Amino acid sequence: MFEQQAILRSNKLVTVETLADDLRRLGLRAGQTVIVHSSLSRIGWVCGGPVAVVQALLDVLTDEGTLVMPTHSGDYSEPSKWQLPPVPESWWEGIRASMPVFDPRVTPTRGMGAIPECFRTWPGTLRSDHPALSFAARGKHAQTITMDHSLSYALGECSPLARLYDLGAKALLIGVGYDSNTSFHLAENRVPNAPETIEGAPVLADGKREWREYREIDFDTDRFEEIGAAFESERTVVKGKIGVAESRFFDVREGVDYARDWLFEHKRSEG
Repeated sequence: MFEQQAILRSNKLVTVETLADDLRRLGLRAGQTVIVHSSLSRIGWVCGGPVAVVQALLDVLTDEGTLVMPTHSGDYSEPSKWQLPPVPESWWEGIRASMPVFDPRVTPTRGMGAIPECFRTWPGTLRSDHPALSFAARGKHAQTITMDHSLSYALGECSPLARLYDLGAKALLIGVGYDSNTSFHLAENRVPNAPETIEGAPVLADGKREWREYREIDFDTDRFEEIGAAFESERTVVKGKIGVAESRFFDVREGVDYARDWLFEHKRSEG
């Protein structure tokens, strides 16, 4: 069914070469650092599937560039907060006691799509070690981006997102909206007195597994589309198509700074 829908959505054959051409038209260049959020099904029927998409991105960036994707595993989290689906309360303690420790080499992504899952296993790709909110990177700055990812405030100042901001990275949304743009979470962390919550995950401590609670921003992704629309109306966002997917290309630093200011002016406590 997925492939049939992709074929019906397509008006041309999408290959590594056509994808690379589309990426260059949108503004991707050799040597850039870019974080990619994507939907394979929105691109159309791709000859080679997610492998072709990753290969096209790497071909355009070259070895001097750096490709980054979120590789989150949201099931490595506090079970009392699970909603899609929820689990019985009687299971919560058992989950906390038995969930395997996150392993960046083998723990799969959850709900991230086929392209990040493919990239996670790509030779030479590094992955940060946060149990729920990891990122994968390959290229010149991969180690800088993925190292020292903090457990608390995992999308804040000690995160791959902050390193992308420092590096002057670009963001590329392929067939997805701003609600998938994780760099806006860095902006949430930079708003004074942002609402917080307590999360939990299995970690290794002195070589032993333990369930550890940690502090996190109470994320509000529901507002990201509104932020994105305002951002587009005032800042430079390049729009085009990758395959048949509506796509956007913009500066991470500009996006984060704009979202921080927007969030400060539209605090949740104000209604």
